[in-house]
Amino acid sequence: MSTGATHAKIAVVTGAGTGIGRAAALALMAGGFTVVLAGRRPEMLEETARLGAETGGRSLCVPTDVSDPAAIKALFATVRETYGRLDLLFNNAGIGAPAVPIEDLPYETWRKVVDTNLTGPFLCIQEAVRIMKAQSPRGGRIINNGSISAHTPRPRAVAYTSTKHAITGLTKQVALDGRPFDICCGQIDIGNAATPLTERMAQGQGVLQPDGESMVEARMDVAHAGQAVAYMASLPLDANVLFLTVMANQMPFVGRG
Repeated sequence: MSTGATHAKIAVVTGAGTGIGRAAALALMAGGFTVVLAGRRPEMLEETARLGAETGGRSLCVPTDVSDPAAIKALFATVRETYGRLDLLFNNAGIGAPAVPIEDLPYETWRKVVDTNLTGPFLCIQEAVRIMKAQSPRGGRIINNGSISAHTPRPRAVAYTSTKHAITGLTKQVALDGRPFDICCGQIDIGNAATPLTERMAQGQGVLQPDGESMVEARMDVAHAGQAVAYMASLPLDANVLFLTVMANQMPFVGRG
């Protein structure tokens, strides 16, 4: 596939209203992508769109709950009808669960995390692949948000850890199966980006560690995560970052536990 294609580059970012999703969407807009902003809260999507527009970025807000298969189908139908193609999917939306012992985690909570963190990305990939295989020029790129927990668990995080480990298998399978169709798939594993979801790490006693103690953990500017996604997205389709880890340097990860 030519790397000098003149068509507008179209991206879908899930969970685009806050945190890593917003940072990635803004970085992609700055890199020339038109970004379809998907997320559960319309007002947060509109704020991301406004911030992007301040620097000339183009976007479209499509409120979407990735735990709802019908909503996912509607999202990608909108992409197809509006733009006629898709160059990038960033599977970013995800949730955690309360930190409780394994035996105390309700089935309903487990199922919600699996539906959002694993089944949702799978269904998004299905819809993206259908578009990418059929379009001209053919192909595209899929980036999955894996997390540090795709490698090393935190205490009392069985649902989140299990889904993020599963994302690694999903990434490898899509990279393999997409290869004949110029579809690249890679995974970004992000550690302690400064977002609302990680505020608890920097407050009070911090968060539980594997040795039973609690500690405050270092965080990094979320913009670095967004820039890393944009780098992966900038590559031509004859190159792929299969796995990339970007993390706060002082956070416990290497050797933790």
